[in-house]
Amino acid sequence: MFILNKEKKFIKEGSGHPLVLLHGLMGGLSNFNALLDFFQKKGYKVIIPRLPLYNMPLFLTNISNLSKYVIQLLIEIGIEKATLIGNSLGGHIALIVAKKRIDLVHSVVLTGSSGLFEKAFGDAVPKRENYEYIRKKSQEVFYDPKIATKELVDEVFHIVNDKKKGMKTLYLAKSAMKYNMSKDLSVIQQPICLIWGKQDHVTPPEIAKEFHRLLPHSELYWIDKCGHVPMMEHPQKFIKILEKWLSKFNLNHENYFCKI
Repeated sequence: MFILNKEKKFIKEGSGHPLVLLHGLMGGLSNFNALLDFFQKKGYKVIIPRLPLYNMPLFLTNISNLSKYVIQLLIEIGIEKATLIGNSLGGHIALIVAKKRIDLVHSVVLTGSSGLFEKAFGDAVPKRENYEYIRKKSQEVFYDPKIATKELVDEVFHIVNDKKKGMKTLYLAKSAMKYNMSKDLSVIQQPICLIWGKQDHVTPPEIAKEFHRLLPHSELYWIDKCGHVPMMEHPQKFIKILEKWLSKFNLNHENYFCKI
């Protein structure tokens, strides 16, 4: 069992080079369970922030302020030169942080990231009270629909039918779509690892190829029979790719400092 810190802002396990895992809009801390378990045993400090998706005032609920939150958290806990690993909206946040604070970011891993294009869950989720509709939309995120368990579908159903959470979800989705990074990617000089599902219908393979083209120091890896959340659908394949990619940098774990 992994425990949130006392302020319930993040999970932190292990020691060494910091890996900061950023979940997506409909995601959560549990999306990264396999990575957390593996890498904290391999000499990495693994940190998973609980992004305040529903805790900001509505007029401040946007991807820019989520990025500011991550920057402030990294500063607060003394993290420098971290590898940011982001899925979907989390990848988008990682790119913004990498662009704004090169001192905090050693490298970035993107998987099913927004930032160029993504298919929204639905501008107004017109059938949000229809459980079967939500179940179908949840299943479409994965290549194997069985990954969308009843527990996962119930959580999504609750979010979209909670008036405040539903509204903030739409605000965040729209702000991500507006914050297109196509003109920003060329200035991001950190190493980038792209790990993409070949059957991702939310951010299709063409988006991964465009990220690869626009990011100066990127490498692109594919996982077959995989949708929008590779680290959940094929955790062992994802871990194998990521571990091999990280090993190229010969990271000296003693050079990284964290106050917590």
